[in-house]
Amino acid sequence: MVFYFLSNVVSPAYTIYMGKDKYENEDLIKYGWPEDIWFHVDKLSSAHVYLRLQKGQTIDDIPKEVLIDCAQLVKANSIQGCKEDNIKVVYTPWSNLKKTADMDVGQIGFHRQKEVKMVTVEKKVNEIVKRLEKTKDQRFPDLAAEKEARDREERNEKKAQIQEIKKKEKEERKKKMELDELRSYTSLMKAENMSANEDGYDSDDFM
Repeated sequence: MVFYFLSNVVSPAYTIYMGKDKYENEDLIKYGWPEDIWFHVDKLSSAHVYLRLQKGQTIDDIPKEVLIDCAQLVKANSIQGCKEDNIKVVYTPWSNLKKTADMDVGQIGFHRQKEVKMVTVEKKVNEIVKRLEKTKDQRFPDLAAEKEARDREERNEKKAQIQEIKKKEKEERKKKMELDELRSYTSLMKAENMSANEDGYDSDDFM
């Protein structure tokens, strides 16, 4: 089971989601999207929360209000973290998550530490958590199928982009050939004119 929330403090709203338990989190780690940003309480047990960005956005494009929503949701879903003040929440792109065979279920590492960001949550803000809870939706998604559909869409987009580039290159080559032919024709006409003028001059001189 996966829980979905809407961060509607901005428009359009952002989707936030998390697995019911550590086993669901394993699937989320495996079938995440490139647009996903992962959140977790630093050095404490907590839910694995994901924020799905708009296509083309990066971690630096997260609106401040949405970042606060994610951090509050992580804190609220940490047994120990929800009781403490000034906790740290780490977040990083899904692509930076590192999972190896020797890791326990739910355990995760990072490929590049420099891509991990951190935000401090001073205290739990009940108004924010309650607002998110009102949008909560429980689903049983086929994560593998959703990931494949998303990847297929990306492949088709890249294919279309490549075809468009090839089309433009072909058009540019055609224009260049036409321009070269025009220049060649223009040069030929000038040469013919020069030849005709020379013939005329010789004829006048002869007479």
